Amino acid sequence: MAKSQTKSKERVAEHGEVFTAEREVKAMCDLVQNMCEDYSKRFLEPACGDGNFLAEILTRKLDSVKKKYKRSTYDYERFSVFAITSIYGVDIMQDNVMECRNRLFSIWDKEYKAICKKEVNEQTREAVKYILSKNILCGNALTLMCVDENQQDTDTPIIFPEWSVVGGTNLKRRDFRLDVLLKVGEKPQEKKQKSLFDDEDDIYKYLTLNPVTGEYIAKPIKEYPQLPYRRINEND
Repeated sequence: MAKSQTKSKERVAEHGEVFTAEREVKAMCDLVQNMCEDYSKRFLEPACGDGNFLAEILTRKLDSVKKKYKRSTYDYERFSVFAITSIYGVDIMQDNVMECRNRLFSIWDKEYKAICKKEVNEQTREAVKYILSKNILCGNALTLMCVDENQQDTDTPIIFPEWSVVGGTNLKRRDFRLDVLLKVGEKPQEKKQKSLFDDEDDIYKYLTLNPVTGEYIAKPIKEYPQLPYRRINEND
């Protein structure tokens, strides 16, 4: 039985919430198949719902990791965790965010248990849950702000961590504001007219110029010491 594309008429009317059908999800992912199979390529779904696109992308990433590393549980574990760090989502509905996190974890956990069997590590499982809690956020993708339980904007901008693999086993976390990241690649003379949602002084203090290209580069709002991937939740 096909999954419904809506949860309720009220949600469609109030939020325009309609989930993309599985056939369309697969067809669109086929267009970027090579990227979907690369554990390191980052994907952001700005209206992720309960994760239709992100679930398909993660499944393809894990299939690729399994083909390469299924003979080594140590390698499979590491690279499957690294695949999780590359997936990001935003949704304005908190229940969707929770469902998306749980759905992605279930996909990862099922494959992890199937490959690693008795070598499954609880610390690794908790690390994946932690990464998903930072990568799948409740917010307004139009205003780039976090929202409250009534889907109203708060004063907090959406902030995502960038996870970088260091030495094959460690993860380095740097936090960036999403509104800042969206200005990367612009040049000062190309700065667009100020929008209703821009706070120029606040945004541009997190940008610097590439001395070669003259384009904006994002500065992290916070950096953390690198940690073994199993212990990444010690960042907090």
